[in-house]
Amino acid sequence: MASSGEKHSKFNRTFWKIFGFGIGLVALLFLLINIGWIGYLPDIKQLQNPIDKSATEIYSSDMQLLGRFYKGQGNRVPINYNEIDEDVIEALIATEDERFYSHSGIDVKALGRAIIGLLTGSDAGGASTITQQLAKQLYSPTARNRFQRLFQKPNEWVIAVKLEKMYSKEEIIAMYLNQFDFLYNAVGIKSAAHVYFNTTADKLKIEQAATLVGMCKNPSYYNPRKFADRSKGRRNVVLNQMRKAGYITAEQKDSLSNLPLKLDYQRVDHKEGLAPYYREYLRKILTASEPKRSHYADWQKQNYEDDKWAWENNPLYGFFEKNRKPDGSKYNIYTDGLKIYSTIDSRMQRYAEEAVNQHMQVLQKQFFREKRGRSYAPFSRHLTDKEVETIMNNSMRQSERYRKMRNAGSSKDEITKSFNTKTEMRVFSYNGWVDTVMTPMDSIRYNKHFLRCGFMSMDPSNGHVKAYVGGPNYSAFQYDMVTLGRRQVGSTVKPYLYTLAMEEGMSPCDLILCAPITLQTSSGPYTPRNASSARIGEMVSLRWGLANSNNWISVRLLTHYTPESLARLMRSFGIRGQIDPVASLALGPVDISVCEMVDAYTAFPSKGIRVEPLYVTRIEDSNGNIIGNFTPKMHEIFSEKTAYKMIYMLRSVIDDGTGGRVRRVYGLNMPMGGKTGTTNDNSDGWFMGFTPKLVSGVWVGGEERSIRFDSMAQGQGASMALPIWSLYMKKVLADRSLGYKTTDQFDVPTEFNTEIGCD
Repeated sequence: MASSGEKHSKFNRTFWKIFGFGIGLVALLFLLINIGWIGYLPDIKQLQNPIDKSATEIYSSDMQLLGRFYKGQGNRVPINYNEIDEDVIEALIATEDERFYSHSGIDVKALGRAIIGLLTGSDAGGASTITQQLAKQLYSPTARNRFQRLFQKPNEWVIAVKLEKMYSKEEIIAMYLNQFDFLYNAVGIKSAAHVYFNTTADKLKIEQAATLVGMCKNPSYYNPRKFADRSKGRRNVVLNQMRKAGYITAEQKDSLSNLPLKLDYQRVDHKEGLAPYYREYLRKILTASEPKRSHYADWQKQNYEDDKWAWENNPLYGFFEKNRKPDGSKYNIYTDGLKIYSTIDSRMQRYAEEAVNQHMQVLQKQFFREKRGRSYAPFSRHLTDKEVETIMNNSMRQSERYRKMRNAGSSKDEITKSFNTKTEMRVFSYNGWVDTVMTPMDSIRYNKHFLRCGFMSMDPSNGHVKAYVGGPNYSAFQYDMVTLGRRQVGSTVKPYLYTLAMEEGMSPCDLILCAPITLQTSSGPYTPRNASSARIGEMVSLRWGLANSNNWISVRLLTHYTPESLARLMRSFGIRGQIDPVASLALGPVDISVCEMVDAYTAFPSKGIRVEPLYVTRIEDSNGNIIGNFTPKMHEIFSEKTAYKMIYMLRSVIDDGTGGRVRRVYGLNMPMGGKTGTTNDNSDGWFMGFTPKLVSGVWVGGEERSIRFDSMAQGQGASMALPIWSLYMKKVLADRSLGYKTTDQFDVPTEFNTEIGCD
């Protein structure tokens, strides 16, 4: 029988054999992981560039973030360690890894807890270092069972050690905070600071930092928007850990723990925020491919021509298709972390959006009031039931609901039934979105009641687009009426005709007969209508004719030249759409975009030099290298002398003519010129206005040309469009930081004097 000593000796030998075998097994496991035979191990390139997907940022000219381009949960913008508030870093270390600065990726003291976690399948709480958590975020797929989890943890340890060898502690902290998903499209500490507290990562307060760090344990469970009490409790745990670590005093901890969360939530949505129409315009043109005619429907001929011209002449159009990375691959606007520096001024953009919203609400109430109780609403009373039905059916076929049903194989009858069956939906109103029940067809008709608009403002000296509003509300109405939409311009075309006359040697004070005129055209006699009979039969100055937008004078003036000569001049003004050289061209039957009109009018305050709109000044890659520089393109289209004459006449529109409300109602008294425009039956209302340093244009109308005011008093450009321009200018002039002054003067030589008694 063996003695107790022999038994003890045998036990020791067995223990050390098992222990040695275990150590060898662990060593073998780590060796196999290290050479990539077990689990996933990233290669050296991935370790050197661990965060390779970042959102692209768009900045205003005054360096305010306008928005980001990303897909899915990709709203991540990495920042450096020194851009993160110290309180965030201290809160993270105190809570997640108190020995962060003393280990090399693995906390040996916590290893025992981790081993227990491996054996039991639990997480064993607090075992993972910040570096291990980063390794898990970057490279570890979700474990589906205990076996996968058994090998996942050692994988993370190996990766953590490699990360510690390649990066400093500060870089690891920054990577961790840049990578963490804080929910609500807030990936990374920079996005989280903005989304939850509307601030930047370097300006977070202690209690705010503690709230965000508290989410690192479980962002869904400690979601401060959904579970405020739970989140506050977790925040206070973080604050207590900071006290224990000596980062804050007990008094600070007690005081901060009593504070409410005080969230300032900012929803991250491409459809919201400042300049949404502009941001979408940028996205589309930057990512555009070379246009092919086969990709456009027959009715999209003009769209194709516009895109073809842009591809050939606009370096911004298709930029990511035309310009490649050094390795030949394409840039990705959603993941490459680019920075786009725009010409938009965030202050002016805000004023433009405020002006649009302010006036469109008033105008919409007037429109609802006029159409109330009328069966044909929102359409003109001149439409037949059949014409209304055609419009509604066309709109149905263009809807997203219709396309989805067609793609799902629904029959025509099924689709018709669906569109005439009441269902729950949300509809737009200026007082906020409304939950209601109506048929999809009724919702189409309801949405058509809302008038649309387009506004753009730019600097005539360099083409910088300062403000861009493509419609009344991007979430509800996404069609962009600045660059995509083209509508008849009415009398805002007349300055082009008068420019032709001035360039040919006429003077603002030259006299012309104010009387009805009938022309013989290929389609028969043409007699233009005029809104007023003032001074009929008299000889009046051209200045008076333009100021009062007299149609008879414009048509008579064109007889001195030809429609073809006017069409050619309009081309030089940058008008690229279809221009029919007919007698009525003097009255503006041509469809032009707001963008083109603003571009054209820059020639008046700029001594005859037209400058094309410039939307972006430069684009940088994620390393700050400039990959695109953009400069304005200028075109001399008429003489300085003609420009002086036109300024003189266009100022009279504001001083004595159809644009008088600018001064009379809105009290704008600085030097300025402009032109109102109204098309047949009030379908379109325009106002083009300029000061010495700013040119802006406004269009207002219905989605369909048949949606319009029946009343001329409300439907004219002076009522629909001019107020937006005036409200915008008042806000711009009131903001002294912008540098626009009421004392700004047009650069006209003192010896140039056209005030010779014109009336």
